[in-house]
Amino acid sequence: MIRTASAAGARTGRVVHGTGRRIRRATSAEGAGESGLAKLIELHALNSFGDMLITIALASTIFFSVPTGEARGRVALYLLITMAPFALLAPVIGPLLDRLPHGRRAAMAMSMLARAVLAWTMAGVITGGGLALYPEALGVLVASKAYGVVRSVVVPRLLPSRLSLVKANSRVTLAGLLATGVAAGVGGLLHLIGPGWPLRGAFLVFVIGTLMAFHLPHEVDSAKGEQRAVLHAEVHGEGPHLLPHRTEPVKASLRAVGPSVVLALRAMAAMKWLVGFLVMFLAFLLRTDPIGGLRPTLALGLVALAAGMGNALGSVLGSWLRTRGPEATVTVMLLVATCVTVATALWYGVVTVPLVAGTAGMAASLGKLALDALIQRDVPEVVRTSAFARSETLMQLSWVAGGAVGILLPLDGVLGLSVAASVVALVLLWTLRSLLRTGVRRRPAAPRVA
Repeated sequence: MIRTASAAGARTGRVVHGTGRRIRRATSAEGAGESGLAKLIELHALNSFGDMLITIALASTIFFSVPTGEARGRVALYLLITMAPFALLAPVIGPLLDRLPHGRRAAMAMSMLARAVLAWTMAGVITGGGLALYPEALGVLVASKAYGVVRSVVVPRLLPSRLSLVKANSRVTLAGLLATGVAAGVGGLLHLIGPGWPLRGAFLVFVIGTLMAFHLPHEVDSAKGEQRAVLHAEVHGEGPHLLPHRTEPVKASLRAVGPSVVLALRAMAAMKWLVGFLVMFLAFLLRTDPIGGLRPTLALGLVALAAGMGNALGSVLGSWLRTRGPEATVTVMLLVATCVTVATALWYGVVTVPLVAGTAGMAASLGKLALDALIQRDVPEVVRTSAFARSETLMQLSWVAGGAVGILLPLDGVLGLSVAASVVALVLLWTLRSLLRTGVRRRPAAPRVA
């Protein structure tokens, strides 16, 4: 028995070691290991793993454990709470991080540590499932979104010469998605032991993440070669530009980031609206009126699987994408999402509903990669964190707005999808008009001011 156990342990060790070596080889490909991007990819995977464990722990207390009518009220309250982190993120956290260009590693570590403490605290009160969880869940959201903003800002500092911004962003995002899938299985097993165990697992993950954040390359905290820029309004038809000696900056404006970024923000807001709408509308609709005569749990599982696969496909496509025109990418994604939503409204059924969920996930995933690349390309380092904070604010508020419409509409599939198709079609026409005016830039832009 001792020899058998020893042999089994040795085989397990070889499998774990081989798997770790393959993962490290994948994350370090195309110069990512030399530039330090591989360490950021691994840190983001750990971050996504911990966030998923917290999501699993909270899911049963908000949606699945109560009747449909009461669940709609709880989810509406949760949507209101999710808006609060972004009310802080744009006007407070973004500018604060802009003033600390040398503290990126510390900021990421603090976001991890805050979630570790909150996860451990929630583990003690999760059983009751009362409103006491909401302030702690709010703190987790704030810390998670702050990490996401800093992570987006850090990518250009670690960008290998052989990778484009879209491919680098997609590689980071794909690592997070894979970690989320693994965490779903681990979290489910931990939940069988007790509702607090996924949170205790998240505590351990975020403690490790805190230590890993400080092991990121020093380039993350280096501002070498950066210019101090101020916001400058357009003068005599000229666009915003760097003014190193100007002493009276103009207040930040979303439109000051340039037409390409505004175009992508508008298109992504529509896609996030669609995703939020589908999540909430289909979650309640399929509980009361499943598609194709399927059981409610099976119908929900089918749609969730399609959405997850679409999200992953968007990240994979982003890692393969060779185009230098993120404006065209985000517009095409909006076009695809609109066409599939219209088709689902016309032929609502067991095939089209999972298809629209998967397409919306793919379009939002790939579109977000293109938007991040545009911000990283067109906005200077000195105000890039604020730009990402405002972008994340708009994305989340759009998601919440879509979810709110999904909760308020009558549970009629054709009606709901028709409303969704009308909204995204209008934004598509607006975006196409802007794209014709803006064009597609295939070379990196000169630094400009957000």
